[in-house]
Amino acid sequence: MTSTWVEPSNTATALLLLGRGSDPATERGVECPGDLPAPSDPDLVARATAAKAALGSKVFVLGHHYQRDEVIQFADVTGDSFKLAREAAARPDAEYIVFCGVHFMAESADILTSDAQKVILPDLAAGCSMADMAVLSQVETAWDVLTELGVAAETVPVTYMNSSADIKGFVGRNGGVVCTSSNAKRALEWAYEQGSKVFFFPDQHLGRNTAVLEMGFSLDDCVLYDPHKPNGGLTPEQLRDARMILWRGHCSVHGRFTLDSVNDVRERVPGVNVLVHPECRHEVVTAADFVGSTEYIIKAIEAAPAGSAWAVGTELNLVRRLALAHPDKQIMFLDKAVCYCSTMNRIDLPHLVWALEELVAGRLVNQITVDPDTAHHARVALERMLALPAADTPPPAAS
Repeated sequence: MTSTWVEPSNTATALLLLGRGSDPATERGVECPGDLPAPSDPDLVARATAAKAALGSKVFVLGHHYQRDEVIQFADVTGDSFKLAREAAARPDAEYIVFCGVHFMAESADILTSDAQKVILPDLAAGCSMADMAVLSQVETAWDVLTELGVAAETVPVTYMNSSADIKGFVGRNGGVVCTSSNAKRALEWAYEQGSKVFFFPDQHLGRNTAVLEMGFSLDDCVLYDPHKPNGGLTPEQLRDARMILWRGHCSVHGRFTLDSVNDVRERVPGVNVLVHPECRHEVVTAADFVGSTEYIIKAIEAAPAGSAWAVGTELNLVRRLALAHPDKQIMFLDKAVCYCSTMNRIDLPHLVWALEELVAGRLVNQITVDPDTAHHARVALERMLALPAADTPPPAAS
């Protein structure tokens, strides 16, 4: 059966399409040293194949679901950020871990792998706008505010996996835990067994959606802490009364989906199932039919009956890949406009070829390292998460 996939239209923001152009607000601005192959080089696939073969079992290539297909084809394992970090740790014989993802993911892989393994990010400009919205100095200042108010002792910090290593280290030092989009509820339940408040960062939407939609909190139980305002823009009473203190951060991709997007697709496609990621805005999540992590979204589409229609609110590379893999289903992007993760897509085939060929030549490039103290405390927070009961979320029953 021929796929029903229709490519969203380009907009002015499409200058970031597949990493073309730059985004100074979210990128680290670090260029890779050396000469990159030209994107037009017809031998890129052959060069990547040859370099990977020459390295053999010494290299293990990880590919995040949001990566472009030209890179994914060379991944030994694909998955979300935490799955990939664990896969890296499960390959102790691999000397080089080439992480086709973004900076915080490579940091997590370095934390979880042995000292003998080297984690490489093909393009150091592959950052994460959400992770960069929570800077350690800002978080420490916020913690000082809570301490001065006398509520820090009853507050448990919880950070999303999509955060820097030093933020994970802060959480580990202060009795907190890391969570993923699939186990956020379990992490919060654990946190509320330790204290009466949670300080959740960096993604306000995941924290709010989990607390309100899965744990029975009200929106009034949540306050939004803005690190760019004195005391987060909140009064002492608001901070004392809040059960959930949310950091003012968000995903630049999932934050683009709106309630209008949901209403529009329902008008255009009768009976469509709207499936979104919990990083989407609260009003989008409440209007959707199904909500879940990247792995949940993939399993939902795989389990869906032939002929069912799905509007998916997550990164475009993944949605397109799902549509092409399941031509018996009508799979569409929730928004009409192009919406890639621009920083994730900084890693393209030329950067991957360059990184692999440098390794073949005996040159270690773009190594990602986390200092031992930070890595220790971050590992504590990650191990607390690993000790949580496994999430068991079955795929939805589509209409």
